[in-house]
Amino acid sequence: MSESSTPPIGNSDRRGESSVELHPLIADRWSPRNLDPTAGLELEQLRPLFEAARWAPSWGNSQPARYLVGIRGSETFDRIADSLSRGNKAWAPAASALVIGIAVVLDEEGHPLPYSEYGLGLATQNLVLQAVAEGMIAHQMAGFDAEAIAEAFGLPDSVEPRVAIALGRVAPPETGPIDLRERDAKPRRRRSLDELVSGEAWGTPAF
Repeated sequence: MSESSTPPIGNSDRRGESSVELHPLIADRWSPRNLDPTAGLELEQLRPLFEAARWAPSWGNSQPARYLVGIRGSETFDRIADSLSRGNKAWAPAASALVIGIAVVLDEEGHPLPYSEYGLGLATQNLVLQAVAEGMIAHQMAGFDAEAIAEAFGLPDSVEPRVAIALGRVAPPETGPIDLRERDAKPRRRRSLDELVSGEAWGTPAF
């Protein structure tokens, strides 16, 4: 954890039910929408997140993940916020920072780069888990206008914006819009392992 970051937030009350005990970085990760609009972050506080993303595995060490990052109050932040869908615009501007994850889809010779979206996903999961370690929340969003981002930031044809990420802190209890608090309070659920992992044949649970 960087010296400038705050201790990890306590998310034990938001942990979903699991069949075994998980590492706190995984168990404490969740995606609230009720973020604290008064919480600020310095750009340097985000360095560990992107350093974690940099060290993610990728096909042939191709490292296809790229990012745009803007701190609240900056022009970059505003341009990213403008690209968000209407639903996300209702809460994401309270984030301390907004990020766009971008996949390099063509190599230097203009050929398709294999598994680039998978590589961006691996790098972004590293970023998200490092955010948990730094006491932050990272909420990933599909709802944004990729074409608007490409135009606003002059992206080349060799890259494609794939995900928007809101970074910040959870709002204090009993503060923020009631609809966001109610959504954040809903139980967290996942499919059980017997649905997800097969053994001897497809649909035959391994666990």
